[in-house]
Amino acid sequence: MGSTLSALLGGGAAAAAESADEPSGPSRVTAFHSSHRWKLHFDSTKQLNKLMVVDFSATWCGPCRFMEPVFNDMSTRFTDVDFAKIDVDELADVAKEFGVQAMPTFVLLKQGKEVDRVVGARKDELEQKILKHREAPKYAA
Repeated sequence: MGSTLSALLGGGAAAAAESADEPSGPSRVTAFHSSHRWKLHFDSTKQLNKLMVVDFSATWCGPCRFMEPVFNDMSTRFTDVDFAKIDVDELADVAKEFGVQAMPTFVLLKQGKEVDRVVGARKDELEQKILKHREAPKYAA
């Protein structure tokens, strides 16, 4: 019915195809729905010195819904950072492995190790920590 309504309103097939390609807009966030797929991705990032930010959230969580567009926006601005999303109800084993006890929780990882964490809908703190960890230090002490 949505495509019929879209066609009637002038959206046509192009709009339907566009929405099929990008269901959540221009986000670069990878959502994981399988613990196995998550583990493969997580293991593949251990060799890289690239920051990965994992959003542990739940569909019923108001603060999580508030942070979703913020997280998606950060994913488009910080293209050198890997952004992942895990629903704690869907992948409870992964949330438990990372010690997630409140939502949203954002875990910042480098080479498979946690370098920082933000608990709660604290967008400014999350952005500051991403900026802090996204690049390797320019000068070794």
